[in-house]
Amino acid sequence: MAVLFGLLTALSNALAVTTQHIASTRGTEAMSGWRLVLHLIRQPLWLVGWAAMAGSLAFQSLALHFGALSVVQPLLVTELILALVLRRVWLGQTIRATTWSAAVVTGAGLIAFLAVMAPTSGNFKPTTSDWIMPSVVAALVVAVFVGFAQRGTPQRRAALFAAATAISWALEAGFIKATTDVLSEIGPISMFTRWPVYALIVGGVIGLFCEQAALHVGPLSVSQPVIVIVDPVISVALGLLIYHERIQAGPWHLSMGFIAFVTMSVGVVVLSRLAPATMNRDVHRL
Repeated sequence: MAVLFGLLTALSNALAVTTQHIASTRGTEAMSGWRLVLHLIRQPLWLVGWAAMAGSLAFQSLALHFGALSVVQPLLVTELILALVLRRVWLGQTIRATTWSAAVVTGAGLIAFLAVMAPTSGNFKPTTSDWIMPSVVAALVVAVFVGFAQRGTPQRRAALFAAATAISWALEAGFIKATTDVLSEIGPISMFTRWPVYALIVGGVIGLFCEQAALHVGPLSVSQPVIVIVDPVISVALGLLIYHERIQAGPWHLSMGFIAFVTMSVGVVVLSRLAPATMNRDVHRL
């Protein structure tokens, strides 16, 4: 169930990015401010994108409820592959063979990483005090990255904002899991008497701010790989630390898991650089 809903989360994310990018760039060159907002609200694709984002949150909540952080968050890497499939099947873009090869390498690295490390959920139920130190450290690191991202080259600023985004989304995944656990235990009304739902809201706002800043200040080919690579690393660490999730920790498993993760990361970087730069048809020719 965790794998199924994790993949549905990635598909929803890919659909949201694709539809909202098309809607926000189609005939909006001279628009800004409220005029742009009003135009987007009238665009069916833009609304579909928001529906896909809502579906993504629902699917991720279910995935994290049924499975481990260290399983679900790495699966979200497939968003890049599924977005490429959407570009080919839905938009009719011609994708270069090298781009498909990078997608295959990314997927193979992800599968190998999960197979070798074999992360599993524990039965540990973290208390509020278990969340304090990881949350404070994550918030401080995000603040430092955002501070350093205020100046520098576009590439440097995008990378720093992206790193802050990845940490925020990893911690947000933990808050989603905590919120769904509370929801299943005491119901939707009493849920608002506990802290996780409020942490979820605050974390979501911070994550969105960092993500939009990363996309605005520099190239997508820099911010996207950083987010996709750093998020699983932090998520696995949080899963081990807070939820006492388990992985295969022997020397062979750790070394092979490292190689698999590096392979996946290389695939992500190459895929981000080779994917079509726009949503126009036939951007690349074989």
